[in-house]
Amino acid sequence: MRKQAAAFWILALLGAPAAAAELDVHVIDSKGQPVADAVVTVVAAGAQGEPRRAPLRGTSPRMIDQKALVFAPYVEVFRPGEDVVYRNSDRTRHHVYSFSPIKAFEFVLAPGETSAPLKLDRTGVIAVGCNIHDGMINYLYISDAPWIARTGSDGATRFHDVPAGQFDVRVWHPRLPPSARTWCSPASRSARTSNAAWISR
Repeated sequence: MRKQAAAFWILALLGAPAAAAELDVHVIDSKGQPVADAVVTVVAAGAQGEPRRAPLRGTSPRMIDQKALVFAPYVEVFRPGEDVVYRNSDRTRHHVYSFSPIKAFEFVLAPGETSAPLKLDRTGVIAVGCNIHDGMINYLYISDAPWIARTGSDGATRFHDVPAGQFDVRVWHPRLPPSARTWCSPASRSARTSNAAWISR
């Protein structure tokens, strides 16, 4: 697989100064194209205490589908203690597995089958593959950060009710080292940063 240098930019836009504000985050690559499936977390900066965790949208268990020999979604976010299930919507068997130290598992799904719920107890990233179809891969991102979301196809996500204070906006993507971040405060209008990375193309 060829390696290509690329840069990711994070643009964080906040509403007017207030006790709580909305935070819009856009992740784009060096060509200005949106980066889908990037995980964005917002955590308190410095010594200030962490706010209460905002609930994730959606229900638990979350479903990862297998269709046309692809895991969908490619990346999904969870809180510790939430469940995930895998469904096989293909016409062939899948052997789903992970050797992750925070959650190792494996099972075979016949066409049309759905797995039993798997509880994700620990924070971290779980890489999941198919032992029959090597090109299939999926990532489960488990975090106890106050705010966490995954970017859509437009590379954007929005956080609601971000209180006054100073925060780090951090971005994770399977092809991006976990160092991209920007500092921002809901009392400011906007913040911008860039991070160079090597990604697979």
